[in-house]
Amino acid sequence: MAKPAFLFDLDGTLVDTVYQHVLAWRDALAAAGIDLAVWRIHRRVGMSGGLFVNALARETGRNLSSDEIERVQQLHAESYARRAEEIRPLPGASELLQYLTDRGVPWAVATSGRLVSARPALDLLAVPDWVPVITRDQVRHAKPDPDLFLAAAQALNHPVQSSVVVGDSIWDLLAARRAGALGVGLLSGGYGQDELNQAGAYRVYADPADLLQHLDEVGVRGAE
Repeated sequence: MAKPAFLFDLDGTLVDTVYQHVLAWRDALAAAGIDLAVWRIHRRVGMSGGLFVNALARETGRNLSSDEIERVQQLHAESYARRAEEIRPLPGASELLQYLTDRGVPWAVATSGRLVSARPALDLLAVPDWVPVITRDQVRHAKPDPDLFLAAAQALNHPVQSSVVVGDSIWDLLAARRAGALGVGLLSGGYGQDELNQAGAYRVYADPADLLQHLDEVGVRGAE
């Protein structure tokens, strides 16, 4: 039987960056006059930047122009870049990716972030040049739309229906469901198990290290 392909979200799934993004968004929104508690911001992390800003602005009754939305996204990127030194791989992330590589299991990265924000994390993980990396810059719509995962599967020349999407947010799992892929949730981004299950997760694991120990449950056999 053919091996599944793995399509990984990045922030909160492979690297421990969710709260850096939350604080960067808080700074950017505050500069635009939108004052929100960080827990409200966290609930939207994982969506595309434009949808994210619109959703949070709506909660405060604000209507932002396209120029204002673009400005908030730019301020977020600048604030996040100042926190780049805080980025760390999540437990087991590098080992998981190496295990898949060693066994010839295709994998790709699909992130709602733009490449300029994703680059430090990709470098930290030493993602090889031959691995497809699909970012917000390359698709029309980001999560919860399925475009990122569809593009990642296409880049691997692998059917999305036999792919496994691994993500930490409900937005990842909603996008996986819409793409027709199997969704696997990780708790490492701060969402609860019930939330991930309700969004369509087939299995939920603590972090990449936990997933690595249970790959047989999602179709990857060990050495035979």
